Amino acid sequence: MKQIFILSLFSSVLFYSQKIQVIDAENNQPVAGARIILPGQLVYTNEDGYAPVAADSGSFEVSAPGYQAQKESHFKNTVLLKPSVKDIEEVKIINVDLQKLFEDLQKNYHKRYYDEPSLYDITFKSRGFNNDSLFFLVIAEAKLWSKSNSYDFRDGYRKNYDEILQMQLNKVRYFKKNEESVFNAKSNEFSHSDMGDFFFSFEVHRVLANLKMKNTKTSGRLLSENGDMQTIGIKILSGSGITIEGEMQYNKKDKAVAMYDVYYQQSGYPSYKRTNTAGKEYDYQLGDVQIVYDFYKKDGSYIPALKKMSGDRFKIIHDGITDERKFDTEIIYHTFTKSDRKGLVSKVDFSKSIWENVPVKEDKEAGILLSEKEQAFINGN
Repeated sequence: MKQIFILSLFSSVLFYSQKIQVIDAENNQPVAGARIILPGQLVYTNEDGYAPVAADSGSFEVSAPGYQAQKESHFKNTVLLKPSVKDIEEVKIINVDLQKLFEDLQKNYHKRYYDEPSLYDITFKSRGFNNDSLFFLVIAEAKLWSKSNSYDFRDGYRKNYDEILQMQLNKVRYFKKNEESVFNAKSNEFSHSDMGDFFFSFEVHRVLANLKMKNTKTSGRLLSENGDMQTIGIKILSGSGITIEGEMQYNKKDKAVAMYDVYYQQSGYPSYKRTNTAGKEYDYQLGDVQIVYDFYKKDGSYIPALKKMSGDRFKIIHDGITDERKFDTEIIYHTFTKSDRKGLVSKVDFSKSIWENVPVKEDKEAGILLSEKEQAFINGN
């Protein structure tokens, strides 16, 4: 199985006394995943639409896919976002050459996205579900160093991961797992593609690999346009049997993808054998995966703001039992600073589970807003 085409299951918000909630102005429902750009940092709303924002934060901007961006001059408890209006009758069907667009992205990636050594303060969040029950949750504050903000295949294949990306765990804020009654599907695998998934440039490569496969069918459509920003619909029926479908926000002037949100529908693949860390063999069935990358523009280059991967309908077949697994991992890049090529002194060893690494304690104000479901899990309810 060619791992380049397959997405596997195993692949901070700040502690303030104040928080805001982002609400849909039409239906009064919370808006999850809304981006809030503050002076010097960035946060996202949780599943309930809440995000931590200091009362003295000053001006900030709130935006979310499908909504009009909203600028606020001072703190407020609630921000109402208006949905973007599309007049379907006035929209002409305009086809987009996806292969040409992604080839241009790959060729000019380093010109459009910041490509020098960078250091970020991040929140790393990961959750695991077994048969719809949350059994694993971790939220950690960390530093992330990247040499070029893109994936180096040469170092990746050689497993020189520290030359590509380094992570320092400052503090694990929440770490809980209920694995006693959950089958262990962990393996010791950490492949170059697991590292590659940290980078949008790797996703560009993966999409192009699918686009260039024999018998692949594609459909790219311009869905809407607001100034230089275009919403482009993506549908790729890959020759490998995978369907890739979603949308991206594309700045036609900068020729850069500012937001990317697609689904890999791959649950039609046949199951195959895997072996867990205890040496027990089981059958593994791929599920469907959502991939999100979000960027903002700073000093002429695009900087990462969010990377998220969510999986659903993965099957673990063992002892005559079929378990359905779901997962999501999320990295929020709160701050960005230019760095050097030396990287971090204390860093995660990617050759073993990230949570076996001992966090480096750093005296820094930080905090997390859990959703109601996550808080109930932490409380043991």
